[in-house]
Amino acid sequence: MGDVIDVEEFGAGFTANPHPAYARLRERGPVHRVRLPAGDGYQETWLVVGPEEARAALTDPRLVKDTARIGQAFLDDQFIGKHLLTTDPPQHTRLRGLVSRAFTMRRVERLRPRIQQITDDLLDAMLPLGSADLVESFSYPLPITVICELLGVPDLDRAEFRRMSTEAVAPTSAASEQDAFTRLGAYLAELIEDKRSSGPSDDLLSDLIRTVTEDGDRLSAGELRGMAFVLLIAGHETTVNLITNAVYALLTHPDQLAALRADMSLVDGAVEETLRWEGPVENTTFRFAAEPVEIGGARIERGEPVLVGLTAVGRDTGRFPDADRFDIRRDTRGHLAFGHGIHHCLGAPLARLEARTALRTLLDRAPDLTLAGPAGPWLPGTLIRGVRHLPVRW
Repeated sequence: MGDVIDVEEFGAGFTANPHPAYARLRERGPVHRVRLPAGDGYQETWLVVGPEEARAALTDPRLVKDTARIGQAFLDDQFIGKHLLTTDPPQHTRLRGLVSRAFTMRRVERLRPRIQQITDDLLDAMLPLGSADLVESFSYPLPITVICELLGVPDLDRAEFRRMSTEAVAPTSAASEQDAFTRLGAYLAELIEDKRSSGPSDDLLSDLIRTVTEDGDRLSAGELRGMAFVLLIAGHETTVNLITNAVYALLTHPDQLAALRADMSLVDGAVEETLRWEGPVENTTFRFAAEPVEIGGARIERGEPVLVGLTAVGRDTGRFPDADRFDIRRDTRGHLAFGHGIHHCLGAPLARLEARTALRTLLDRAPDLTLAGPAGPWLPGTLIRGVRHLPVRW
């Protein structure tokens, strides 16, 4: 892939603030070959930063997720199993249909009182301290507790799981990434076997193990591992950073914080604006050209990787005037923070419910909430957008 643009040429500090570099790319055109930081190295890929081109790429069947179709294999395939983020139709359609039977809006809505209770319990423990790392005390334990209870995961070693999951989605090195996937694969296999042997129970993972279609189709062992991986990892990592990014955005924009405190009906707007302005997923996972594809005037050859820049599209000034301004009253329709097309995030309703509950309750119970120091560091890589720590006091 010649003529590659190194995004770090646009200035230092890309990981902490990639938005100026993405703006420069949008000025140059909708699709580029780029070199992005990745753990302890770099990765070269096509990056789609134009909004219309992004929507087209997200629905183009020639851009595939299953690397076997181009003769490659990723760590997911080796240690986890096929899942929603690594398959295409008809396999993806089948898998999504099976999980959709269990992961329903009704089940999510039934979680509302429990999400509120978990939120209150966390704040009961945190608020008497006067200050805390919001990530450690609130943003992480809330969604991990919810998803573990939803799946029926008993007594998870959350500190260890946090290290594994974060390393899987924001690796610091190739070796540590492989180690994380190896350990996650072993953990999920043991978890599923324990579920099978413990008898019937009313949780999502048990439902997935029992789910059988009218023609007898069911999830294989590898597919169960893959489904548990997606639900457990994606089901909390994105929400951790959605909550943290929302609080950080509000605390660094006092006018918007004041507006929300004055009218808590704006909480939905605050969540959606965070998704647009500093969403928890910076770029999609990889797609690959199964045949030569032209997008935005760029010819992408068979086998070449493609990322869709969700963060870059969220700051597009053509769609969102004054796009670098954080405005919770903005019309955010059209943001792609949860993706688009057949890979649109299955857990979007749950993430929104958790984020709204977290913001509303935190701001109500901590009226003097403010930053207690600098946030950071920002997570490495260009998949997950968020900080490891957010010190706050009240």
